[in-house]
Amino acid sequence: MNRPEIHVEVAPALHLFVPAARRAGITPLGTDGVSTLGHVIESLGVPLTEVGALVVDGREVPVSHIPQAGETVRVRPVERPQRVPGAPLRFLLDVHLGTLARRLRLLGVDAAYESTDIGDPALATRSAAEKRVMLSRDRGLLRRRELFAGAFVYSTRPDDQLRDILDRFAPDLAPWTRCTACNGLLRQATKDEVADQLKGGTQRSYDVFAQCTRCGRAYWKGAHHDQLEAIVERALADRS
Repeated sequence: MNRPEIHVEVAPALHLFVPAARRAGITPLGTDGVSTLGHVIESLGVPLTEVGALVVDGREVPVSHIPQAGETVRVRPVERPQRVPGAPLRFLLDVHLGTLARRLRLLGVDAAYESTDIGDPALATRSAAEKRVMLSRDRGLLRRRELFAGAFVYSTRPDDQLRDILDRFAPDLAPWTRCTACNGLLRQATKDEVADQLKGGTQRSYDVFAQCTRCGRAYWKGAHHDQLEAIVERALADRS
């Protein structure tokens, strides 16, 4: 028996997920007549975290829609800035995104990070339990149903990764308020309070310090401050 055939157009922003043959406008696709449109889109390789509106013959439908023979489906990307309802905006990053995590924290964004590979089920469970948006380049992880929310990180370059996530979610920025090591909040500290972490040169050269309220790490405007300040300034400039 012939399978019902629909016609699918995937937006250019999502072309990296689909085979080359699916990138040339509207293409035919056989379906089984019972699978949801969400399953059909995922079968093409597109994580639903990256899908915005699904438009069938001119009307928007949910991912639970069962496509019928002859329908034309247009798959659009998420709108930006993307709103995540139901919780304060905060993130969880998988093991390959450590630099991105540190840069988000530098900007004051709540970014939890797993420095060891704890496995997809554990990451998805944490995302759900803490209501965090899962950031990953692992499509399989982003397909897990228990995720609170998720987003694919498109670039392998930290500068581009940061720019994309800030553009997509538009989080509130509060530079220099989070620990880049553990994501804890920083407070002002006296030199005496952090003296055990300071070497002789730092003791003599600096008087302004901050300390993480979670792990106790001390911060001051050291040798790498100009490089970090440049990251902050670029992010703030892009926001304005």
